[in-house]
Amino acid sequence: MKVAVFSTQPYDQQFLEAEGSSHEWVFFGNHLRAATVPLAEGCDAVCAFVNDDLSSDCLEKLHEHGIKLIALRCAGFNNVDLEKAKELGITVLRVPEYSPYAVAEHTLALLLALNRHIHKAYPRVRDGNFSLSGLMGFDLHGKTVGVIGVGKIGRVFCDLLCGFGVKILAYDPTVEVGTEKDGLEFASLDTIYAQSDVISLHCPLTPETHHLIDAESLAKCKDGLYLINTSRGGLVDADAAIQSLKSHKLGGLALDVYEEESGLFFEDFSDNVVDDDVLMRLTTFPNVLLTSHQAFFTREALTEIARVTNQNLDAYEQGQDYQGTEVS
Repeated sequence: MKVAVFSTQPYDQQFLEAEGSSHEWVFFGNHLRAATVPLAEGCDAVCAFVNDDLSSDCLEKLHEHGIKLIALRCAGFNNVDLEKAKELGITVLRVPEYSPYAVAEHTLALLLALNRHIHKAYPRVRDGNFSLSGLMGFDLHGKTVGVIGVGKIGRVFCDLLCGFGVKILAYDPTVEVGTEKDGLEFASLDTIYAQSDVISLHCPLTPETHHLIDAESLAKCKDGLYLINTSRGGLVDADAAIQSLKSHKLGGLALDVYEEESGLFFEDFSDNVVDDDVLMRLTTFPNVLLTSHQAFFTREALTEIARVTNQNLDAYEQGQDYQGTEVS
């Protein structure tokens, strides 16, 4: 099968080819959208990533070029118009999980670095400034951490937290509020907002979770809340977060994802002007820590993404089951 791979970085090519598959890969650095679909001319399938735009217009173009398969090399599929894909007879496959440890561990790293001001301390020491002024953090021990979304990543994050002696309040729409399950106490969102010192988001982006953290929910939170998001940028209203930082309602914010990251994240703009005033405003706060969607970025995760992507292509080609990887 000939596969056009979009949004390619050198590591994508390295790991996909390392699997030794029989498929013919054609790699493009371009993002997949309606205007770039012609690059896939002569291919049987496309392989897309989180910031590719698989909206109705793009899917129509793919259909016109005879593409019947989209292999997502990620878990999220909020960037795909699934109804349109179904209407056009285009199969959409994904990598439902690759390494929950990668994302959960990065989430913990962000929390610790933000709390102990590692991002400020490191450049200070390099400049010969050994003052501790402005670097005071707090003990996680004894604090309350709200975990919104307890799938595999959220569950691993909770397991990591247990070693710190924190109280965990969990929320998941599949578990009834008040339930104690697997050592976790499940609470309502309002309870989590009111009682948590730290909130970490581990849920998919859906119409129900879009701007889950907005001005209204932030107003319900404790003063000085630390908010961590390694899931999807659209879970957090960035404008509301900025206002909350300015009023000191938010004591700290760590983001690995950003709602308008498409076209920015995974690229080098160090010699250019970044034309996103909201993102640039976030970078000015000393209590904000940003990484560019790197939580998934471990050898183990990339190996699994490549393995499952190849497996999906093989299964489609051979008419076999997709083992739960089909997006319906």
